[in-house]
Formats: sequence, C-alpha cells, structure tokens
Amino acid sequence: MSQFRGRPLLINVWASWCDPCRAEMASLERLAWLDPARPFGIIGISTDDDGAQARRWLKQSNATISQYIDSGQKLERMLGASRIPLTVLVDAEGRVVERIYGAREWDSADSLRLIHLALRGQR
Repeated sequence: MSQFRGRPLLINVWASWCDPCRAEMASLERLAWLDPARPFGIIGISTDDDGAQARRWLKQSNATISQYIDSGQKLERMLGASRIPLTVLVDAEGRVVERIYGAREWDSADSLRLIHLALRGQR
C-alpha cells in the first residue's frame, strides 16, 4: 500500500460470495479504464476468509485493478467495514473523506461527481 502514499484512493471492500460486490466490480474496472492518468488510485480489498477463493474469482472476472486479500480482517476493521460492499475515499494525506455502503455504478456521472468533490475537499 505504500506505493499509493501521497495519492488519493478509492478503496473498495468486497468478498467473492457477495453478489452486490461482484456486480459493482465491473463498474470499478470501467472507472479504472476511463482515464489512465486519473488523479487517484483504485484498489480492492477482499474480506474473504479463503484467499484462494477470492483469487479464483478475480482470475475468472479478469480484474485488472490492484487487489489485496485481507483474510485476517485487519483492513476491514481499520476501514470500518461493518457491511459490504463498502467504498472508502481517502485523500492524499491519508484521511478518510467518505464511506459509501452498498453497490453503485462507479463510472456513472453521479459517482464521478461524488469522487471528484470528495477527493478535492469540496464536500
């Protein structure tokens, strides 16, 4: 995660058994491909207890964004993921500026506006 230091992040917490999580993954991929020079990073964090199951699903889905397996739930607890999917927007200083529970279309105009406002400190 140190490679993202100093850069705003969109962190998506998910699990392979979570249908809404799996459904929103495609929109995160589209978001990542919209603008390769975007000013924020996108990462996924799987909360699967079985890391192999999460990796199988990632391979099957052809995921290209950076993904991490949090089988010990350390990041899940740190991010406050009381339910999933959870997307956390973090500014360049590492402060959580927004927590969004539930699936959404991350490449939609409304979501792009939310990301822009939250990561620019205009909320």
